[in-house]
Amino acid sequence: MSDELSAAYRHCRALTRREAKNFYYGFMLLPAAQRRAIYAAYAFARECDDIVDASLAVKEASARLAAQRELLDRCLGGSPDGPVFTALADAVGRYGIPRDYFYRLIEGVETDLTVRRYASFDELKRYCYLVASVVGLISIEIFGYEGGEEARRHAANLGIALQLTNILRDVQEDLQRGRIYLPEDELARFGYKTDFLRQGVANEAFHRLMAFQVARAEEYFEEGRMLLPLLPRRARACVGVMAGIYRTILEDIRRRPETVLRQRVSLSAGQKLALAGRELVRSFVL
Repeated sequence: MSDELSAAYRHCRALTRREAKNFYYGFMLLPAAQRRAIYAAYAFARECDDIVDASLAVKEASARLAAQRELLDRCLGGSPDGPVFTALADAVGRYGIPRDYFYRLIEGVETDLTVRRYASFDELKRYCYLVASVVGLISIEIFGYEGGEEARRHAANLGIALQLTNILRDVQEDLQRGRIYLPEDELARFGYKTDFLRQGVANEAFHRLMAFQVARAEEYFEEGRMLLPLLPRRARACVGVMAGIYRTILEDIRRRPETVLRQRVSLSAGQKLALAGRELVRSFVL
């Protein structure tokens, strides 16, 4: 490996360690080469996401995402520019990751520039697929897997479960950015008004709405965990840790849903390390 490529991967590792507060605990269980490739993919996704979350004018953010697409074109064409794309080019070539996944990810992130509400879960599910399922699909190409389309379906559903948990966890943060991901027809069905959400009202309608949202996310977790036996052992542990962290967050939300109206629900570093150890052991018995 050249000095330039080594430095590029180190850059991606540092970015991932700084930003991937939950995923990093799973990534560290992977073999070194797979870990480097995951860091590169995560760094690319993080750069795209940061453009949208930087509170820029829509026109400027769109221009930056267009520039990101051009850099991706050059990267996949064999002329990467900068450490993230240098590492990404190597990872894509090494693991044969379908290139379309990266363009879909940009498409999903770009949605946040113009879409502030979702009329139905069908609309929200498509968004979740683009920003989260696609990441799962990239990841299993790096891990290796059995089962073909079955594994890809489970990976996509696990991505949706993780994103639905993010949406519930980040209600307040998203409100501050002017975004409400909870489907409008479901808010109406449970009689919970948008103004209630902005005011932090935790009434009976809110609790019923949240119970419904949590139950749906749990269904996607159940389906997504069927991916684990189809993965190599260390990748199985990695995915198990990430699913375990997010499922624990979801359980906290189920028990105290009103918390999301005040703050983000999170786990301590100790809890995450304990989950990592547990999933590493479980990976040997699946």
